[in-house]
Amino acid sequence: MQFTKKIIINMLLVTIFSLSFGTTFLFADEISEIREMTKEKVDHVISTLKDDSLSKAEKKEGILKTIDSLFDFSLMARLSLGKKHWTTLSTEGRAEFSELFVEKLKQSYLDKLDLYTDEEVVVDEAKLTKKNRVEVLTYLVSKDDKMEMTYKLYKTKKNVWMVYDVDVLGVSIVQTYRSQFSGILKKESLEELIERLRSSGELGS
Repeated sequence: MQFTKKIIINMLLVTIFSLSFGTTFLFADEISEIREMTKEKVDHVISTLKDDSLSKAEKKEGILKTIDSLFDFSLMARLSLGKKHWTTLSTEGRAEFSELFVEKLKQSYLDKLDLYTDEEVVVDEAKLTKKNRVEVLTYLVSKDDKMEMTYKLYKTKKNVWMVYDVDVLGVSIVQTYRSQFSGILKKESLEELIERLRSSGELGS
């Protein structure tokens, strides 16, 4: 009887270990795929920038097409405004805010790309930070400098991994906008903030 119990316990331990081990490998594979997917998108942006056969307009069009499939801009808009203010908006108001914010964010991204010279992007490690959250560490490397950037991704309900925030030198893009919006909303209404965005995306004081 004792011998039989030991066998059953050992079998259970082996089964549990095997399941855990298998899950670890499956997740490691998925994290590796996320890193490769991010690398592929970033490399495509850089190669588009370097392509002298393309006009400036064609480069921007190609880059926007690439980042549209990587970034969840709508979620970034909601996170940047914050739950407190987001919930006070009507369905139409949310749609308009998201559209205006995404337009501003994309334009800001393209403006920064205009500063590109000969930098290379090195995609480093990807790591799980919590369930359905992965961070991919990258570096923008030039001859004299090395800038750290971290892409933060989450798994959507459609099982697609998308970026919801980017840390540049340790500073979150979403948190930066949230702080900016919060400062404006202490003095102005939400409608006035949206009006600022309507007016060519202006947010400055």
